[in-house]
Amino acid sequence: MKKLRFHPCGNFRDHYKQELAIFETDFGRLMLWIGIGLLFAAVPTLSSPYTLYVVNTVGITSIAAIGLNILVGYTGQISLGHGAFFGVGAYAAAILATSANVPFLIAVPAAGLITAMVGMIFGIPSGRLKGLYLTIATLAGQFIIEYTIIHWESLTMGTRGITLPEASLLGIRVRGDLGFFYVIFILLIAMTWIAVNIMRTRYGRAFIAIRDNDRAAEGMGIPIFQYKLLSFGISSFYAGIAGAIWAYYMISVTAEPFNLMLSVEYIAMIIIGGLGNIPGAILGATFITLLNELLRWFTGILINTNLFAGLGLNMAPLREFVFGLTIVLFILFEPRGLAEIWRILRSSFRLWPFSY
Repeated sequence: MKKLRFHPCGNFRDHYKQELAIFETDFGRLMLWIGIGLLFAAVPTLSSPYTLYVVNTVGITSIAAIGLNILVGYTGQISLGHGAFFGVGAYAAAILATSANVPFLIAVPAAGLITAMVGMIFGIPSGRLKGLYLTIATLAGQFIIEYTIIHWESLTMGTRGITLPEASLLGIRVRGDLGFFYVIFILLIAMTWIAVNIMRTRYGRAFIAIRDNDRAAEGMGIPIFQYKLLSFGISSFYAGIAGAIWAYYMISVTAEPFNLMLSVEYIAMIIIGGLGNIPGAILGATFITLLNELLRWFTGILINTNLFAGLGLNMAPLREFVFGLTIVLFILFEPRGLAEIWRILRSSFRLWPFSY
């Protein structure tokens, strides 16, 4: 009979396998399963259609944010083109579904693979560039993909966009917010599990070594260019999967959402959530999505009441201002993001009443 593990009063690890374990205790594993059960049982029952839409948006953006965190947080390769890769996944799924009649179950992973190949092409400059120069290169990729989506009308339909057929999963039609809720969060759980396990392998350790010191990593025999390309491919694959699900969820895709601001949002998610932390990417995606909805509601009130009309202030750049301010505040007061705040809260609860 398996012996249950609880939190010891110290670190008694005597094997490397224990260091790589996802859960320190069986209690943590149990609480995760309880949380997943409550998510699937309570959210569909208690949520309004609008709330369910917001929750689904959180799930989709979390998948893409996890991918970006692997590239930026774990590998140290800054990218400002993640929003464009999200758009590549959306358009790839739309084109496969409409032009080739590819079913939903195949179109989504195929869109992820197509986006991974595109991401690896734009990741080639990482072999010689890093830091600010790599950021500018990925920014150029953002503009190139935007231009291609709009002007390659024979493939993307240009500004007209593409309307997708109804999603069907093993003969079952996926309809409405509730149907997509289960698909999105089952996929999010699977993609999170994959990301966590990637970081436990030699590939994940190589990513971290490149982030910490790429010259030292190369000196230890790590082929840094190949691993940087692999990181770009994995990150873009996650963005492509998220974009494909988003395209089916929205029913139609146009070029407008996949702009530079979307890439900035994803950067904000991983900075606020916590760089180099998988759960932090989900926390950051949740925070930014809710902040977006709050700003949309608040801006609507300000415009309708004409509160600042006499002062000559324009409410259009309010979202960009708040995003920038939020990032700066987190960098100043909690550089490790929401994940670190959650770790402190857990530690305080675990050590109570001796933590004060």
